[in-house]
Parts: sequence; structure tokens; C-alpha cells
Amino acid sequence: MPPEPSGKAIPLSILKTACSNCNLRELCLPLGLTNDELKRLDDLVSNRRRLKRGERLYSSGAPFDAIYAIRSGFFKTDVLIEDGREQVTGFQMAGELLGLDGISTEHHTCNAIALEDSEICAIPFSRLESLSREIHTLQHHFHKVMSREIVRDHGVMMLLGTMRAEERLAAFLLNLSQRFTARGFSHAEFYLRMTREEIGSYLGLKLETVSRAFSRFQEEGYIAVQQKHIRILNVAGLKALMNPRG
Repeated sequence: MPPEPSGKAIPLSILKTACSNCNLRELCLPLGLTNDELKRLDDLVSNRRRLKRGERLYSSGAPFDAIYAIRSGFFKTDVLIEDGREQVTGFQMAGELLGLDGISTEHHTCNAIALEDSEICAIPFSRLESLSREIHTLQHHFHKVMSREIVRDHGVMMLLGTMRAEERLAAFLLNLSQRFTARGFSHAEFYLRMTREEIGSYLGLKLETVSRAFSRFQEEGYIAVQQKHIRILNVAGLKALMNPRG
């Protein structure tokens, strides 16, 4: 089947398998939902949308009305800081949610940009709230997702506040490895969708510092690098870098 034009909704007849048969359902949805509850979730997803690399899913300041489950692809979120530079605030991959930043103020507080051709499922938030009140398992799961985001934010704050450059990069690579593993991919071999400059922005490091850390990791035999292709050769070594005094 030829790909749908970017930004257009996929017909509802095709969408019916969105949740109940999606290979990411164990990442997005709580376990133990009945067939009827899954059917109600299928009906909840308003549309699927495909985005090209570099296309924005939403922009900072835009009204918030939905959260987005990433069906395929990779995204970054960023904000514009006072001096005009972009500060990367996160990277999101298939099976993760985007748009939670808009819940408190009903406006998005960051930009979400596709780092490669991607596809998302849009979930109207008001309808999700209503359904969550009826399906307590779904409500509990959503609270867990929110908690996970808070924990991740705390982790980034610790990363930037207490770790040296090489510790930050090691933590970043190990985190990606864990997330790829949860999706059934190799924990030791993956492709970086983001640039080194974007990695530096996220980790609070200059591009030159990121490049030096990658070079050192390769020289020490922790990783093998071929452009954006990464192979982790020594997981224990990367973990030891994060706890040099342990």
C-alpha cells in the first residue's frame, strides 16, 4: 500500500486495528484490558498522522487538545531560549507519548519535531479523561505515565547538575539502550536519529565536547561508531564511568 500523504488522517476503517492489534500496545496501554475496553480505546483514537523528517507535530504556545502516541519514528522536543538558541528537552521514540507538556496550561510549552519520517496516533485528551474515569485500569496507567515523565525530568536535572561530560554521554547511551531493549530491539546496536549537536544541547555540552567523548569511548573500547551507527561493546565499562568512585 502506498504511503499516505503527510499530515492526512488515515480512514477509520483502517484505524480499527490501531490499539487492539498494535505491536506497541504493551508499551502504550495497561495490561488486563477486556476486548470491550480495547474496542472503546480504538474508537477513542481520532486519527493517525504521518510526518516527514523535520516536520513539527506541534509548536510551543499552540492550544493543547490531544496527546500523541508515537507509532513509528523518532522525535525531539525543544524550546527557544532567550538568546535565540534552541534547547533540546527530550527525545521520544516509538511506544512513547508526546504532548503531556500541555496538560497544566492547556497550551504546549515546547516544540515537537520529527527526527525521521514518523507516524503518530492522536488521542483527544478530554475524551481520554472521560474514558479513564470509567476504566480505572486506564486511569492508573496514565498516572504511571505521568509519574515516569516526572522521574525522567528529575534524572535529567541530576545528569546536568552532578555529572561530568563523559558520565552524561554514558548515561545517555545506556538510557537509549534500555529503551530500545523495551521495544524488542538490540540493546547493543542502534542508529542515532539525532545529531551530535542535538545530543550536546540535551546534555548541556558543546559539540566539541560531545565529539571528544565519543572519540574517547571508541578508543577505550566502550563503543564502536560508524557515523550515526552505534555498537555498545562494553556495557559494564559505560556503567563504571557513571560511578567512578563506586
